Amino acid sequence: MKVYTFDDPELGQISYTDRKRYLWLLSVMFPLVPFVSMGLMLLTGKEWMLWTPLVFLYIVIPLLDYLFPNDSNNPPEQVVPQLEVEAYYRVLNHLTVPLHFVTLITGAWFVSSHELGWSGLLAIGLTVGVISGFGINTGHELGHKHNRLDRLAARLVLAVPFYGHFTMEHNVGHHAEVATPGDSASARFGESIYQFALREIPGGLKRAWRLESDRLQRRSYGKWSWRNEILQSYALSVVLYGSLFIVFGVTILPFLLIQTAYAWWQLTSANYIEHYGLLRERLPDGSYERCQPKHSWNANHLASNLVTFHLERHSDHHAFAARRYQSLRHYDDVPQLPSGYFGMFLLSYVPFLWRRVMDPKVLKLAGGDPGRINMKPTTPS
Repeated sequence: MKVYTFDDPELGQISYTDRKRYLWLLSVMFPLVPFVSMGLMLLTGKEWMLWTPLVFLYIVIPLLDYLFPNDSNNPPEQVVPQLEVEAYYRVLNHLTVPLHFVTLITGAWFVSSHELGWSGLLAIGLTVGVISGFGINTGHELGHKHNRLDRLAARLVLAVPFYGHFTMEHNVGHHAEVATPGDSASARFGESIYQFALREIPGGLKRAWRLESDRLQRRSYGKWSWRNEILQSYALSVVLYGSLFIVFGVTILPFLLIQTAYAWWQLTSANYIEHYGLLRERLPDGSYERCQPKHSWNANHLASNLVTFHLERHSDHHAFAARRYQSLRHYDDVPQLPSGYFGMFLLSYVPFLWRRVMDPKVLKLAGGDPGRINMKPTTPS
């Protein structure tokens, strides 16, 4: 294990070892999960084996999150600069990018090469869709960085789920308006995930296009310019999906539709649970207070964090967006989710259970004051 050291004039030598250093390889291997189910079906001849990864994701990982103690370990701030610049962690992000392409292409090949019933087709479509959805997570990590290669890699991986508008929508739109009533990507108290999706998905598309058009206009370019970063990623998606049709034929269309829709649903699920009911304070001048760690739901559950590049330490991410995943911190005094993301996703899909678990937590955080909660309007907005 590598040891990071810093000689502090007051505290003396500070040493830190990242005990998760090599466990982060789980995040790199995560996109290969669909290969397990495809291999099991080929080995056994049983089509139902294609469902096994979904059982693992939505049942086994939440169980592991429950069994293992939460990880509240933080690297000392004095060694964070060393962690941030080490190439190893960044390389892991970049290694993940081509694996998302490989998984989608292999899924298309598998569907075209095997006679699957509707159950098998649905299973492989959903499984690959989960992975494509977490390709957005890779784009999320890389797209926040200032390095041009990182940002290029983000646009590449976002082409897999056909979600090229994400970086502009998330970085410039969501981060500016998070935990306010006007943010389409912040769920309101009392709003089901299905109601949220009808607001979040079109709202994100519109906001991303508007923001990118404004950016190009400030540089005296038209919105249809080749410099449009959304269109760059979309163009790659068209090439990717078009190539799949040419090679494997139109029989893969249902598979592609299922996996793309479910990839988008994964991001919607994450957005829903990350800020549910939380509200930034309105200042006298009408603006909102600066985003702080308390404006995001956080989770320190070990298993699910290790396969998502620390996505669940969302409180620190929103307060310090450029901070890399290996340096994200735990806070004792921020809203904490009772399970990791996979468990919370499943809970959110059953609205009355979600509200039974989460509404009391929101009310407690707000001290019972509705004015401190991002409430669902009583009339449609």
